[in-house]
Amino acid sequence: MNSYAIQIEQVEKSYGSFPVLKGVTGTVKTGEVFAVIGTSGCGKSTLLRCLNRLEIINSGKIIINGISLEGANLDYHQLRQLRSNVGMVFQQFNLFPHLTVLENLTLAPQQVLGRSKAESQERAHFYLQQVGLAEKAKAYPEQLSGGQKQRVRSPVVYAWSLKLCCSTNRPVLLTQS
Repeated sequence: MNSYAIQIEQVEKSYGSFPVLKGVTGTVKTGEVFAVIGTSGCGKSTLLRCLNRLEIINSGKIIINGISLEGANLDYHQLRQLRSNVGMVFQQFNLFPHLTVLENLTLAPQQVLGRSKAESQERAHFYLQQVGLAEKAKAYPEQLSGGQKQRVRSPVVYAWSLKLCCSTNRPVLLTQS
């Protein structure tokens, strides 16, 4: 067993005749942090979307924690396994407006990972404290500043205990859970 969390080999992705990713290759070891840097429109977000199988590559190979993302034939259980360990935090991270910050942070761990409400809330409170938002747990998104909304993204990663988190405006973070 190798120590790579991500393996990317000669990945190609295009939209119609417009090539976005051309021969992308690289590896990331477990526990390593890396950033995808480039000019606007160079394919950074597309690559990150491919890592969570939100986009299907045209050719090449992507392996995430031993799961190959080649071809279009991942079954439901494989996708669920992948997505229970790999999360996307988009640049425009939209909280559900009808849920409090705490409810936004605990919904997915309960629904996807089967965590108890108490465990999810305990984790969320801990990480909200870490980013200076403990007093905002019962606030609704409309009651937060733009910066506070952005800071809610970090607890999402930790509340889920993701092994891999792909962010469109921060480095990709690999955590040990």
